[in-house]
Amino acid sequence: MPAGGSASAAVIATAAALLEKAARLSTTQWTSAEVALEQAHALRLRADALVEADAHAYMAFVEALRAAKGKQGAARDEIVRPARDATIDVPLAIVRLGSETVELARELAVRGNPNLRADAMVAATIAAAAATAAARLVAVNLTGARGDARLDEAMQSAQAATEKAAALQT
Repeated sequence: MPAGGSASAAVIATAAALLEKAARLSTTQWTSAEVALEQAHALRLRADALVEADAHAYMAFVEALRAAKGKQGAARDEIVRPARDATIDVPLAIVRLGSETVELARELAVRGNPNLRADAMVAATIAAAAATAAARLVAVNLTGARGDARLDEAMQSAQAATEKAAALQT
């Protein structure tokens, strides 16, 4: 059963697929297009894996909540904490992947086939949006936790990705 993180990862997979196309059709304009193609392909595969990882993390959390029903304090926390951590760590990985995708999109927008600049810009835009969505999931899943560095990392990375994607529009 997919959840918000799965949807975000699927968007990044779509962005990476656009970058694969742009790289494949940029070999005459850019000598490193083959490397970019390999990177885009790897990003897509990682995003696909995160679709599944997020769905599993969500279901494991639901199961942990069921298993912890009726338990209090440390006993409950011992059951729920590992599953809750996965619902934070997987979206954080999605944020990171979205940021990496924006970086590659920037390279392709600048160095790749100029006829595919718009595709690279779209890839950057949707990857940044997916990173932002995943960062919000990190925030929601950390509700009540104070000072967790994962939240700062997620928000800063998503904001940087958004700014980099927006810079391509000019």
